[in-house]
Amino acid sequence: MPRPLRSEVFRPQEVAILHCTQRCVRRAYLSGVDSVTGTDYSYRKEWIRQRIEKLASVFGIDVLTYAILSNHLHVVLRSRPDVVATWSDRQVALRWLQVFPGKRIEEQLGDPTTTDVESLANNPERMAVIRLRLSDVSWFMKALSEPIARFANKQEKCTGCFWEGRFKAQRLLDEAALLACCMYVDLNPVRAAMAESPETSKFTSAYDRIKAAEGKTIESAAAPMQAINREEAAKILKSSTKEELVKRRKAAKSRRGPRIARDGWLAPLELNPRVTGPAVSKEGLRASDKGFLDMSLEDYLALLYWTGRQGREDKNGKITADYAPILAKLGIAEGMWCDLVWNFKKYFGKSRGPGSPDRMREESILGVRKFQPGQKMVRKCFVGSN
Repeated sequence: MPRPLRSEVFRPQEVAILHCTQRCVRRAYLSGVDSVTGTDYSYRKEWIRQRIEKLASVFGIDVLTYAILSNHLHVVLRSRPDVVATWSDRQVALRWLQVFPGKRIEEQLGDPTTTDVESLANNPERMAVIRLRLSDVSWFMKALSEPIARFANKQEKCTGCFWEGRFKAQRLLDEAALLACCMYVDLNPVRAAMAESPETSKFTSAYDRIKAAEGKTIESAAAPMQAINREEAAKILKSSTKEELVKRRKAAKSRRGPRIARDGWLAPLELNPRVTGPAVSKEGLRASDKGFLDMSLEDYLALLYWTGRQGREDKNGKITADYAPILAKLGIAEGMWCDLVWNFKKYFGKSRGPGSPDRMREESILGVRKFQPGQKMVRKCFVGSN
């Protein structure tokens, strides 16, 4: 069965939670240790993480969970057109130009000028298109994938594909699917035997949240939400030599941001009932301050550690009384939780919308395609499904 169209999975004008996967061409270790040459490209994982962090500060999209491995990456994203609707035309224009600068005379200076911003903001037709794109996961993934491919090819002085093709997207239909998918993503390095536990699984959201709870910080990679003055830019361009402009451009790219909590750019994990509406983030590090799971970070990490241990033959055990109520609330059979997480791809790999059997059936009825692969297989993981 061919991969479904984007329009069959999500629409930019709707709030949706999506699990996106992007793989390197031929599944080569282009961000790990090359088995043929022995070259270590692991530093590219930080390239990718910083790029995701920057895009989280620009787009109307919440980054819920992520994991970057040697030959692929996972991100769980929530589109927020309601957040984009609160931004002024000038804010929308500035955000867009931070990621897609186009051809500007002042491009050597790195940041958009006030004239660039005002010119774009005063174009209503263009503004309508850009607003839609800033909450579109497809444009988010485009802005993530293309620069990484260009940087890698420039570094190796080669041409060709870095990623194997367009990313895969699945719409998570309910909280059961969301929780299982988040833990599947956070446990990817453990599952791949690249780490022993979540606290050693670098380049995952679980690692960031654990380190943030310990007080660890990082330099922010968020895009600066301010434009430079056109007159100042013109003066610099006129009085600077080509070498000075190159140095200025490099200095702008290497500019250090403020120190922030390690998970400060990720969406908060716990849903706070007092946070209503779009909950637009005022710090400019992420789209919103709205959580996504009806459980505390402490409970999530405890269940994540327990689930991670079940992948080891010497650590198999029955679900404890602490976690049983969480699974019961989601309708997940106790004995099937670990199987659902560890084998998430087996159950939902061909599905365009993972969720409980009832929710998947409902989506099939309402959707363009009248069949959702995986419904029969996943029934055994849920209580009361028939």
